[in-house]
Amino acid sequence: QLYGQHMIALAAGAPTFCEILVRLHEDDAGLIPPNAFIPAAERYYLMPSIDRWVVARALAMIGRNRWSESTSDQPMMYAINLSGQSLCDDQFLDFVVSHLHESGIPPARICFEITETAAIANLTRAIDFMSRLKDIGCHFALDDFGSGLSSFGYLKSLPVDYLKIAGAFVQNIAGSRTDDAMVDAINHVGHVMGIMTIAEHVESPVILERLREIGIDFAQGFAIHRPAPMVEYRANRMADLV
Repeated sequence: QLYGQHMIALAAGAPTFCEILVRLHEDDAGLIPPNAFIPAAERYYLMPSIDRWVVARALAMIGRNRWSESTSDQPMMYAINLSGQSLCDDQFLDFVVSHLHESGIPPARICFEITETAAIANLTRAIDFMSRLKDIGCHFALDDFGSGLSSFGYLKSLPVDYLKIAGAFVQNIAGSRTDDAMVDAINHVGHVMGIMTIAEHVESPVILERLREIGIDFAQGFAIHRPAPMVEYRANRMADLV
């Protein structure tokens, strides 16, 4: 099942964002979160099939319901996660382009998220994949940034628009000077490079306020909005956010 989670803009002029998430529903077990089934899917090389399912249904749903029309001055943007395995699939790029065309959604409304570790492990493929989709207007976010050993070094090679700062740093920012400094450093380097920043795992108003002080562009987490099924999703839910 597809779920959606809001990101709120902390900077003036930033677009309205929704990340599309996947959940697995089993009759006996109920709703299963991604960290419980994605590792198994990766082990048995099922992620390209899952990514195809998510991309096809997400784009069709957005295009059909026109949820890209938000209540703010900025158009709604949607973030869709992709796995490293899909980056290595020779047919996946054509699949994405085809479904984007069929949906009628302006490519600039779509931001694909790739984890830092997946991008680094498939660096040449990732750069080619990202560059070709950026040529038609799509955006890219580097997810879980800061978790790699050479994050800043690789960042110079990757054509990304957004950095999603690793939640392990963000969730401890209020009690750790080191984590606070890491978030501040990532935000500074990103802005110098013309890249917007997103803090994930925002779990309290205290964390949210500190992120505003640092100058982070977007915030995402349970303190802001809990993921909801896309079948219930509407852009005007933004009015319910802090």
